[in-house]
Amino acid sequence: MKAAQELFADIVDVQIIAFPQMGLVNDPETADLMYEAMENGADIVGGIPHFEKDMESASRQIEIVFEIAKKYDADIDMHIDEIDDPYWKSVELLAEKTIKEQYQGRVAAGHCCSMAAWSDKDFDRVIPKILEADLNIITNPLTNLIGQGHDDSRPVRRGVPPLNILLGAGINVASGTDDMLNMFYPFGNMNPLEVVNISAHAGYLTTPNLIEEAFNMPLYNAAKTFRIEPYGIQEGNPADLCILPVKNEADAIRFHPKPSLVMRAGEILVETNLVQEFNLTIPE
Repeated sequence: MKAAQELFADIVDVQIIAFPQMGLVNDPETADLMYEAMENGADIVGGIPHFEKDMESASRQIEIVFEIAKKYDADIDMHIDEIDDPYWKSVELLAEKTIKEQYQGRVAAGHCCSMAAWSDKDFDRVIPKILEADLNIITNPLTNLIGQGHDDSRPVRRGVPPLNILLGAGINVASGTDDMLNMFYPFGNMNPLEVVNISAHAGYLTTPNLIEEAFNMPLYNAAKTFRIEPYGIQEGNPADLCILPVKNEADAIRFHPKPSLVMRAGEILVETNLVQEFNLTIPE
């Protein structure tokens, strides 16, 4: 992965995450491998609490992840509750631990699929904790719409958290793809606007303010998740940008067009000839 970081340094920033694929309490030796990965230059500490046998073991995994992260002053990226069972609320444990360790803003919780099966009572209890912890929620609708609910009888749960509720509560929600082209998801193209389109459909993001929120999920919300500063269109900020040939956010989500210009650090990476791309004839 270090080679990938170096190879694509002029195009994209690659972060390496030390990740315990089969858990930590279930597989105690993995903790040593996590420490070793961080010693060898990994950037972020990952976790997957719902792969433990129960919430008590999940809590212990979260503790271990924080121990490693605090030793290396690293941010945390957790695969959280990527499961249909509403029993799993390890995002609540993660929020509580984040508050206790004063790690606000440095923790991401990806997937959150079990939220799709939570009761209103669960949301009323957990959302204030997520807000106080300043957790960054990352939805992965493409993979989770396909991956969740296979063992359900009717009705079938589809694994996307209620994005309208999360955004309406003021929670920072970013969007991701999780997989690009593999056994889990065979249709990936790494176009964040396609992810936004599906997020808007699955998450009821259809009012003007929520359309704007959806458009910001892979932009300002993702930048906050990655703690990228400075960020945005402002004099003096790095010129990392994509220019889209549309009039507004809704059209960007509708058409998710190819950008007419892509820049990184002020250097043009891609420039699209829109006349040629769409085979248009311009009248004289």
